[in-house]
Amino acid sequence: MKIAFIHFHLKPGGVTTVIRQQINAIQNHCQVIALAGEKPAEFPTEVIPISGIAYDQKGVPSSSPENTASDIAKAIYNIWPDGCDVIHVHNPILAKNQNFLKVLKILQQKGFKLLLQIHDFAEDGRPLSYFPEPYPENCHYCVINKRDYDILTTSGLTKQGLHLLSNMVNPMDTEAPECSLENFVLYPVRAIRRKNIGEAILLSLFFQNGETLAITLPPNSPVDIQSYNGWKNFSIQHHIHIEFQASSMHDFSSLVRASKFIITTSINEGFGFLFLEPWTANKMLWGRNIPEICMDFQQKGIRLDNLYNQIQIPISWINREMLFRKFQSTLEQNLIFFGYTRDTPNHSNGFEDLIQNGCLDFGMLNEPFQQQVIARILSSSKDKNHLIAINPFLAEIGASGQQWIVDHNKKVILSNYNKALYQKKLLQIYEKVKHVQITHAIDRKKLLFHFLTPSRLNLLKWSVYEGS
Repeated sequence: MKIAFIHFHLKPGGVTTVIRQQINAIQNHCQVIALAGEKPAEFPTEVIPISGIAYDQKGVPSSSPENTASDIAKAIYNIWPDGCDVIHVHNPILAKNQNFLKVLKILQQKGFKLLLQIHDFAEDGRPLSYFPEPYPENCHYCVINKRDYDILTTSGLTKQGLHLLSNMVNPMDTEAPECSLENFVLYPVRAIRRKNIGEAILLSLFFQNGETLAITLPPNSPVDIQSYNGWKNFSIQHHIHIEFQASSMHDFSSLVRASKFIITTSINEGFGFLFLEPWTANKMLWGRNIPEICMDFQQKGIRLDNLYNQIQIPISWINREMLFRKFQSTLEQNLIFFGYTRDTPNHSNGFEDLIQNGCLDFGMLNEPFQQQVIARILSSSKDKNHLIAINPFLAEIGASGQQWIVDHNKKVILSNYNKALYQKKLLQIYEKVKHVQITHAIDRKKLLFHFLTPSRLNLLKWSVYEGS
């Protein structure tokens, strides 16, 4: 088969990593090219730059959808005079390029068969990346987890035209050189807001052997940088030693190898590599579970029993009225961002439903509220012990005697997320895209309100950063 990959860019990042893995998996079975906004320095297959695919830039006029679609078609026919079997498009429903959906529609009209792989939804807390027009109809879609599969089937897609393709997991390097950093716990992430850095700092206060928390990478976006700098300043003010930007001073593989264990406190993931990769490096993972993501892994036999679903915080520790107003304004603002009114039916505040037995999940809070809680337990051993009483797992973070879980999970992961299985599944999907005609469409209102509900309204993800 002849496969053409399309993405806005092929710069280092999660989606690009997946595209590289897909090319590596199929290149001995398929002819492959890639098309992107610009040509990367290095890539495993031929890349044809099409400027009309790139992210929109202020002050730079964009190519018309007709011209961009024509450029894509010409590039494909120049390589393969009879065209390609599948155009595999990554993350097409994020409005990073306002003409992109129009381009895809024109490609459909030209007879190209599309496979649209969704890694992220604009509806999931990204209103600035929300397209005003309908999503592509009557083409095949692909998702990376069962949650998204279920959401899209209830939003109008047929099972014949929607495919579940879990990502491939490459084992982490366990033969790295020695690391000069000692006695530390690693959070291997780029520290954007949804990675919940405040909760990682909170967990560090409960490490059993005085370990330092090391966070690998700083964020890139202005809003995330503000939040990140806020946590750096807070840690200095409260004499909490955190190794920020650890990867700038130490080799990443060396950090993984030398760490006592690895944590995650993220409140939102697409696939969830961090729930799988540490075990392949013979490392124990501790921290926050994301049940709707991790259910895929647990159904395959991966043991994540030691992860917690919530950290319960007494609502009396924060200003309840102020939190209520923030919650309400965040919901209302996002309804407006997505084109709905404040009084949209069946989406009333729901704030009280989040409070159970006088407690609220720490992961629902934004930075100012989280800092109030951390400052409180830093100043009061009584409150710190009370938090342990409410959340007993805090006294077990990093507990020894768990090697059997590491061994078990590593074996299951390598058996279920390897290249051979991934290759087989991906080629099967391409055959269906090539031969099965699909008639379906996404109901965008249903899709939005799967995400924009009070129970999902995490302030780190849905609210603007306000500092502390």
